[in-house]
Amino acid sequence: MNTQSHKTAFPLDRLALGRNADAPALVTRSGTLSYKMLNHRVGKLAAWLKSRNLEQGARVASWLPKTEMACLMPLASVRAGLVHVPINPVLRPAQVRHIIDDSGAKLMVTNAGRSKTVENEPIEGCAVVEDRSLDEKLDQSGEILEANSPSCDTENLAAILYTSGSTGHPKGVMLSHANLSLGAISVAEYLKLATDDRTLCVLPLSFDYGQNQLLSTWYAGGCAVPLDYLTPRDVIKACARERITTLAAVPPLWVQLVEQEWPNDAVAAMRRLTNSGGALTPTLVKKLRAIFGSKTDIFAMYGLTEAFRSTYLDPALIDDNPTSMGKAIPFAEIMVVGDSGEVAAIGQEGELVHAGPLVAQGYWQDKERTAERFKPAPNASQYGGLAVWSGDTVRREADGLLYFIGRADNMIKSSGNRISPTEIEEAAVESGLIVEAVALGVPDERLGHAIKLLVRSDGPSDEVASQLATYLKRNLPNFMHPRDIIVMKEFPKNPNGKLDRNALAEAETL
Repeated sequence: MNTQSHKTAFPLDRLALGRNADAPALVTRSGTLSYKMLNHRVGKLAAWLKSRNLEQGARVASWLPKTEMACLMPLASVRAGLVHVPINPVLRPAQVRHIIDDSGAKLMVTNAGRSKTVENEPIEGCAVVEDRSLDEKLDQSGEILEANSPSCDTENLAAILYTSGSTGHPKGVMLSHANLSLGAISVAEYLKLATDDRTLCVLPLSFDYGQNQLLSTWYAGGCAVPLDYLTPRDVIKACARERITTLAAVPPLWVQLVEQEWPNDAVAAMRRLTNSGGALTPTLVKKLRAIFGSKTDIFAMYGLTEAFRSTYLDPALIDDNPTSMGKAIPFAEIMVVGDSGEVAAIGQEGELVHAGPLVAQGYWQDKERTAERFKPAPNASQYGGLAVWSGDTVRREADGLLYFIGRADNMIKSSGNRISPTEIEEAAVESGLIVEAVALGVPDERLGHAIKLLVRSDGPSDEVASQLATYLKRNLPNFMHPRDIIVMKEFPKNPNGKLDRNALAEAETL
């Protein structure tokens, strides 16, 4: 471990202390909280949680939209010595029950509507508290719990974030205070966040990328503006209304946003756009540049819930290298490891392995799956210890930039060729005929696997498929040509807003 890095880790709830007590920290429908009021409200909620007489390290869940209470829970839980389990508000009761059962949560804070969906079948061993009644209790209470001491053990568990679980049951990723606080420092540092920044938080707070929108902004002393939106226009209106400087999204949302008209007052204050959860295409980068101009930095990033975030691309390089993942973020060591277990040569493909203090503590109560993903770091690692072996195939070029090739379990093997679906998908989007694409390998007696390409377009299906096939034949080698092109009007998304590749694959193989 890099001990120097650990000197900067801190108890997560100390983010509420801020750098300027009177500066705005949080804007919700309930109003604006300064850092002084944020710390006060976190202290009140922590005192109430403490009064529940739960054992140290007990899990407490929140199943809420982006309310003030949802934003307070990550800090208040750890101030009370508990572990926070955020649940995506779009999940159904059956999925929520699995997360509660798996985590062993003793308490869940939710709103009246969601409370009604579980009241007929109470969740055994878990008390359900409605946020409105809890707000009233906090208003009436005079008790306040002070922040954790800086000397608090930052290796203590702070949160369990459940993956989206598109197939099978979602896994609970265990994150310590150090994981989350160093993640906040890292992102604030490379994004160059400042005290006058205002971050629009549109991603789910149960998503590591979404939660970090709050944490990195608060570390920098800026103001977080959570938003539950129904349409892309809602996002644009909020950017104008709140003078937003920082906007984070995943590719499917960017695709929708660039199709809209952006008035000048929604663009004027924007300093940076950040993307993760899938690659930006060259076409999408050009469209974003056309809307926001050169004054707005575009950050392409790659992340793993198991290690929070791994790489980012310097925005000065994105126009010339739009498909690159960039280089390691602060506190991350990123290696490209070949089949031999040694670091791959420049230009050679290998598995992305992430070592360092951002690596999570494993999967909650799942030693088998933990052992599959969290393994000893390669001998070449400077950090050592456990590393996350991502299962993603990447390569590093001579300039140090990394490029994503594909997930090992998604690679298509056809006619003896190992094909990255990403390469086909990027070529399809670059045609300008479609807006999104997913390439799948389907069994074929002669080829081993044939390529089926699913694309999203509002145009006439036969015409789009024919024109796209012609384009791909001109721009891809023969072994990458799709056997079938299926045009769809909509793609399924998982609860974090990413394309649900597994759902598409299952539907196409039934």
